Parts: sequence; structure tokens; C-alpha cells
Amino acid sequence: MRPTNVKEQALRCISKKSRREILAWGAALSTGLVACGETKNSMPSQSPARSLLDLSAVDASTAMRNGELTSEAYTSALLEQCRAFRHLNAFISIEPEKVLEAARKADSKRASGAGLGPLHGLPIPVKDSVNTIDYPTTGGTPALKDFRPDRDAKLVRLLKDAGALVMGKTNIHELSFGWTSNNRSYGAVRNPYDTDHIPGGSSGGTAAAIAARMAPLGIAEDTEGSIRVPAALCGICGFRPTTHRYPNEGVMPITPLFDQVGPHARCVNDLQLFDAVITGKKPPVTSVSLQGVRLGVPREFYFGGLDSSVERIMAIVLEKLTDAGAVLVEADVPGLKSLIELTTAPVQLLDVVPRFSEYLEAYGAGVSFSDVLEQASDDIKEVFSRYVLPEGEYSLPEDAFVAARDVHLPALRETMRAYFHDNDIVAMVFPATMLPAPPIGEDTTVDIGSEPVPLEVAVARNISPGSTAGIPGLVLPAGLSPAGLPVSIELDGPEQSDQSLLALGRSVEAVLGKLPPPSA
Repeated sequence: MRPTNVKEQALRCISKKSRREILAWGAALSTGLVACGETKNSMPSQSPARSLLDLSAVDASTAMRNGELTSEAYTSALLEQCRAFRHLNAFISIEPEKVLEAARKADSKRASGAGLGPLHGLPIPVKDSVNTIDYPTTGGTPALKDFRPDRDAKLVRLLKDAGALVMGKTNIHELSFGWTSNNRSYGAVRNPYDTDHIPGGSSGGTAAAIAARMAPLGIAEDTEGSIRVPAALCGICGFRPTTHRYPNEGVMPITPLFDQVGPHARCVNDLQLFDAVITGKKPPVTSVSLQGVRLGVPREFYFGGLDSSVERIMAIVLEKLTDAGAVLVEADVPGLKSLIELTTAPVQLLDVVPRFSEYLEAYGAGVSFSDVLEQASDDIKEVFSRYVLPEGEYSLPEDAFVAARDVHLPALRETMRAYFHDNDIVAMVFPATMLPAPPIGEDTTVDIGSEPVPLEVAVARNISPGSTAGIPGLVLPAGLSPAGLPVSIELDGPEQSDQSLLALGRSVEAVLGKLPPPSA
């Protein structure tokens, strides 16, 4: 990468515009949007380069379309941040000069007067389980380190068509089969709020990059919770849409029944932009009044056994929502624990090998799943040998998958539909995880109070029902623990309520406020 002076570039690009004016660029999208979490009257005292890093995707892309900011200067500032925070190990692959060249082409396109997309010039990091022609798609596993698909995933193509640039490929939990992003082949991803702690998995690299201001918007993927867990533990926004709302073509699978690609961002307005780009549907409203909005509070399943800091912040969240006019409906989801036990694990554990094998063949990876597993890290080999492969001591019979797919999964989804309908609620609200991010190395068991709890339960118990049921889920930061680690909430809505849920989330976000940026 050629030497650059990011501060000088930033000064040159925004010398004609104040911070207030930069924020106004976002309003030009007729949404009234501002930089993530800020009000129109807030003008933080910070360097121009810092101001660039704090821009939302909406603000940055609007400024670049209007010619008030070049993609090269903006991309340079982000790449400088990537270098400054490289100890987070957020990326598996990133080539700064390649990204800068793409940014220069974006600037040339604007200068030519050609039509520009809503994401013009915006660098977007991509989880390394999502196919790109720009970089290898490794899945975080050794056997695929040189695998280069011959075409982008459909989601990536849609983002490129909208003007986005592929910034690089982010680090993940190997094969997306874990909760920590402690990748034994490419190194552990570190939480930007405390580098001794996990960012969550499996999309930990994307979440860490967004939280650390390396980019405002990124691609993650969620089978059971891999968009929302990292978002929750890194203090950013994560959105898992209704299953199949966004295309999964060209994404390494676990099971098509649950798999869903989706975005990470620092504010809901950027999630709304992402949704509009991918679906071609502009939101009818960007936010809603919370006055009289009925929100379910399902305490029986979601609120038990919480870490004290999560419990305290959750109580504050519910109080703030009540003060804003929301009506909290104390209502539980009947039979939820049993339905989850009968669906989530049987589907994932029994579908992953055939679906992944199909993917490897379809995209010409040149290796079989057996080859991939043979070269995988010991922790991944152990999981598959004990729980997935037919000879494993905890493997499930094939009829468990059939029953889950044909009987229990439809029952779960009908139960969720009835929950929203019968209680006349627009969404449920609950703590996203049972605890803040645990330390790196606590990969199997964590302590909550004095009780040992399986890590998977601690981070995934609350998030799992939404993905299994296929309903949209939105994670929002809610506060910091006494140790300075993010604590987050999740809003789940009925199936196909995606735009309404994002509009609701925008309003809840305004009530909760924003987290300070990490300093790690």
C-alpha cells in the first residue's frame, strides 16, 4: 500500500463541510438519518479522520455520491483503522492496495457522471464463509485456504451492484461451527472492548471490525445465532431477517432450514439501508412511536439464570421502554424449551455434512468434506466426531431429523405465530445473551454467579428460538457491564415483519442511547 497521510486526506475532503453538514448528507436520503446514535445537534470534538470513522454507512455513501468525500480518502481512513486494530485479528484476508484501487474506480465512475448506487464507494467486510471472487473463501479451515469460487455469492453481487466494495474476508469460528471465533488455524478474534475476551461466534471477525470502526457495515451469517451473538457481545447492531428474506446462494451451509446471511452495523438506519438494497423494498416508515406499542416479555424461558450485570441492565431497559410509552406484556411462549430441544440440534447436526458436501461440489472446491474434516483443527474434529458423524457417541438417529423437520419445526413456528397473535404484541424483548463476553479460552463452560453453565447455553439459549422458528431478530446494545463489556437486548417479531421490526428498533435505539467506542 502506498504511503498516505489519512489526516491530511480527511482535512482536504471535509474542509468545506462541518460535522453538522456531514450529518445532513444522510438526511438527503429523505430518512432524517444521522451518524450512528448521534443527534443532529451533537458535534463531537474530534479529528477529521476520527469523524470519518464515525460516519454511518448512510452518511458516508451519501457524501461519496454527492462528491463531498472521495471513496479513496474514506477507504484510506478505514484501512488505517484496520492497521491500528490489527491485533483484534478481525480479517483472514485483506489487500489494502486492491481495496484502494476499487475505491479509485468508484471515484472515477462518479467523475464520469455515471449513475451511482446507494452504497457507492462503501467498503464492506465479508464473513469468510460467503463466496467472493476478490478473495479466497476459506471457511476459516485449512483445507480451503486457497479456495477461490468462480463467482460471488448472490448477496455480494447485489451489494456490488449497489456500489459497495469488498473490503476483505473476516475471521470466523472454523466452519461456522462454534460460538467464540477462537479459530485454531487463523488465530482467535478479540473483542474490541477487552482483547482478553471473545467477540462471539461464528461471525466474530465482522462484529469486531464494525465495533472497532474499521467499517460501518459488514456481512455476517446466522444459522443458530452467529449474526446476533457477536453483535451482542461486541456492542453493535445485528439483524437476522425472516429466514430466506436474503439470498443464501454461495454461502457455506450448515442447514438451509436455518441458514441466513445478514448485516452487522453500528446503527439501525444502516440495517434499514442494507435491507432496502437487498430486497429492493424501501421502508414505508423508518421509525415508529413507542406510545402504546405492545412488547412481549417472555420471562420463563429468556430471563432465568442471568449474569447480575445483564439482569440489572435489562431492568433499566424495561423501565426506559415503559417511560417511552411502550406497554410491556408479561407473556411466556408455551412449551418453548421442549420444542427447541426437539428441533435445533437434530436439524443442524444431521444436515450439515450432506449440505456442506453439496456446496463443495457445486463450487468446485476440489476437496471432499472428509478432506476438510481431516485437516480441520482438533476442536472441530472433536465436535464432529462426537456429535455429527454416525459413529459418534452423542450422534442422533436419522429419524430425529425427519421428526424435527416434519413435525416439531412446524409446531414451533405455529407456536410462535400464536404467541404474537394471541397476545396482540408486535415484538418480544429479552436479553440477547445470559452474560457479557467471557474470556478467551473459556470455550466449554463459563461461570454465571457461582454456577457453571455450558458456554453454548450462556450465549445461545435466548437467541436460538428465533432462528429455529425463522422469525426476524434484531440485536441492539443496551449498556456496559461494570467490567466495560457490552450488554445487549434482542427484539424478535413475527415472521415477515422485518421492516416493521427495524422501524421499531430504530425507536428503541433512540431510547437506549449508544455505547462509547472501544479503545482496545
